[in-house]
Amino acid sequence: MIRFALRCAAGHEFEGWFRSGDEFSAQRTAREIACPHCGDTGIEKAPMAPNIGHAHDRSGPTPAQLRAALLEMRRQVETNCDYVGERFAEEARRIHYGEVDAHGIYGEATEQESHELTEEGIKVGRIPWISRTDA
Repeated sequence: MIRFALRCAAGHEFEGWFRSGDEFSAQRTAREIACPHCGDTGIEKAPMAPNIGHAHDRSGPTPAQLRAALLEMRRQVETNCDYVGERFAEEARRIHYGEVDAHGIYGEATEQESHELTEEGIKVGRIPWISRTDA
Protein backbone atom coordinates (compact mmCIF):
# COMPACT_ATOMS: atom_id res chain seq x y z
CA MET A 1 0.00 0.00 0.00
CA ILE A 2 1.10 3.53 -0.70
CA ARG A 3 -0.14 6.68 1.03
CA PHE A 4 -0.57 9.97 -0.77
CA ALA A 5 -1.35 13.39 0.61
CA LEU A 6 -4.24 14.65 -1.51
CA ARG A 7 -5.93 18.00 -2.11
CA CYS A 8 -9.26 18.88 -3.71
CA ALA A 9 -9.90 21.93 -5.88
CA ALA A 10 -11.27 23.75 -2.80
CA GLY A 11 -7.94 23.27 -0.99
CA HIS A 12 -9.02 20.61 1.53
CA GLU A 13 -6.17 18.23 2.29
CA PHE A 14 -6.56 14.57 3.25
CA GLU A 15 -4.77 11.24 2.86
CA GLY A 16 -5.52 8.31 0.60
CA TRP A 17 -4.16 4.76 0.56
CA PHE A 18 -3.72 2.95 -2.78
CA ARG A 19 -2.29 -0.34 -3.98
CA SER A 20 0.03 1.53 -6.34
CA GLY A 21 0.63 4.83 -8.05
CA ASP A 22 -1.12 3.42 -11.13
CA GLU A 23 -4.17 2.55 -9.00
CA PHE A 24 -4.29 6.15 -7.74
CA SER A 25 -4.04 7.46 -11.32
CA ALA A 26 -6.82 5.16 -12.55
CA GLN A 27 -9.15 6.11 -9.69
CA ARG A 28 -8.36 9.81 -10.13
CA THR A 29 -9.04 9.66 -13.89
CA ALA A 30 -12.35 7.85 -13.23
CA ARG A 31 -13.18 10.52 -10.59
CA GLU A 32 -13.61 7.78 -7.99
CA ILE A 33 -11.73 9.72 -5.31
CA ALA A 34 -13.82 12.32 -3.51
CA CYS A 35 -12.86 14.87 -0.88
CA PRO A 36 -14.25 13.72 2.49
CA HIS A 37 -14.93 17.37 3.39
CA CYS A 38 -16.85 18.63 0.35
CA GLY A 39 -17.26 15.69 -2.06
CA ASP A 40 -15.22 17.32 -4.84
CA THR A 41 -13.65 14.81 -7.26
CA GLY A 42 -11.04 17.19 -8.70
CA ILE A 43 -8.25 15.58 -6.68
CA GLU A 44 -4.51 16.16 -7.01
CA LYS A 45 -1.52 14.92 -5.05
CA ALA A 46 -0.42 17.42 -2.43
CA PRO A 47 3.22 17.93 -1.46
CA MET A 48 4.33 15.67 1.36
CA ALA A 49 7.53 14.94 3.20
CA PRO A 50 9.16 11.63 2.35
CA ASN A 51 8.90 8.87 4.91
CA ILE A 52 12.55 8.05 5.52
CA GLY A 53 13.24 5.48 8.18
CA HIS A 54 15.09 2.33 9.00
CA ALA A 55 14.58 -0.82 6.97
CA HIS A 56 12.52 -2.37 9.78
CA ASP A 57 10.11 0.61 9.63
CA ARG A 58 9.04 -0.15 6.04
CA SER A 59 6.71 -3.04 6.81
CA GLY A 60 3.62 -0.83 6.52
CA PRO A 61 1.17 0.65 8.98
CA THR A 62 0.80 -0.94 12.38
CA PRO A 63 -2.50 -2.51 13.45
CA ALA A 64 -3.12 0.53 15.67
CA GLN A 65 -2.55 2.87 12.72
CA LEU A 66 -4.88 0.84 10.52
CA ARG A 67 -7.55 0.86 13.23
CA ALA A 68 -7.18 4.64 13.64
CA ALA A 69 -7.49 5.12 9.86
CA LEU A 70 -10.61 2.93 9.69
CA LEU A 71 -12.16 4.79 12.62
CA GLU A 72 -11.42 8.11 10.91
CA MET A 73 -12.97 6.80 7.70
CA ARG A 74 -16.08 5.77 9.65
CA ARG A 75 -16.24 9.21 11.27
CA GLN A 76 -15.95 10.92 7.87
CA VAL A 77 -18.69 8.74 6.35
CA GLU A 78 -21.04 9.26 9.30
CA THR A 79 -20.39 13.01 9.27
CA ASN A 80 -20.68 13.61 5.54
CA CYS A 81 -23.12 11.00 4.26
CA ASP A 82 -26.75 10.06 4.90
CA TYR A 83 -27.51 6.69 6.49
CA VAL A 84 -30.19 4.93 4.40
CA GLY A 85 -30.08 1.49 6.07
CA GLU A 86 -31.41 -1.43 4.08
CA ARG A 87 -32.68 0.99 1.38
CA PHE A 88 -29.10 1.47 0.13
CA ALA A 89 -29.58 -0.18 -3.29
CA GLU A 90 -32.83 1.71 -3.90
CA GLU A 91 -31.33 5.06 -2.89
CA ALA A 92 -28.16 4.46 -4.94
CA ARG A 93 -30.33 3.88 -8.01
CA ARG A 94 -32.39 7.02 -7.33
CA ILE A 95 -29.19 9.07 -7.18
CA HIS A 96 -27.65 7.38 -10.23
CA TYR A 97 -30.74 7.93 -12.38
CA GLY A 98 -31.15 11.56 -11.27
CA GLU A 99 -34.37 11.08 -9.31
CA VAL A 100 -32.79 12.87 -6.34
CA ASP A 101 -29.82 15.21 -6.00
CA ALA A 102 -26.45 13.47 -5.79
CA HIS A 103 -25.21 13.11 -2.23
CA GLY A 104 -23.18 10.63 -0.21
CA ILE A 105 -25.05 7.71 1.30
CA TYR A 106 -24.19 4.63 3.29
CA GLY A 107 -26.15 1.64 4.48
CA GLU A 108 -26.52 -2.08 3.98
CA ALA A 109 -26.73 -4.07 0.76
CA THR A 110 -26.55 -7.76 0.11
CA GLU A 111 -23.81 -9.20 -2.06
CA GLN A 112 -26.44 -9.72 -4.79
CA GLU A 113 -27.65 -6.10 -4.56
CA SER A 114 -24.06 -4.83 -4.77
CA HIS A 115 -23.44 -7.01 -7.82
CA GLU A 116 -26.62 -5.76 -9.54
CA LEU A 117 -25.71 -2.13 -8.83
CA THR A 118 -22.26 -2.68 -10.33
CA GLU A 119 -23.77 -4.28 -13.44
CA GLU A 120 -25.99 -1.20 -13.86
CA GLY A 121 -22.88 0.97 -13.83
CA ILE A 122 -23.47 2.28 -10.32
CA LYS A 123 -20.21 2.48 -8.41
CA VAL A 124 -20.44 1.12 -4.88
CA GLY A 125 -17.84 0.05 -2.39
CA ARG A 126 -17.72 -1.93 0.78
CA ILE A 127 -15.77 -0.58 3.71
CA PRO A 128 -14.75 -2.43 6.86
CA TRP A 129 -17.08 -0.98 9.49
CA ILE A 130 -15.21 -1.56 12.72
CA SER A 131 -16.57 -0.91 16.18
CA ARG A 132 -15.54 2.31 17.91
CA THR A 133 -14.60 0.27 20.98
CA ASP A 134 -12.02 -2.46 21.36
CA ALA A 135 -14.62 -4.99 22.52
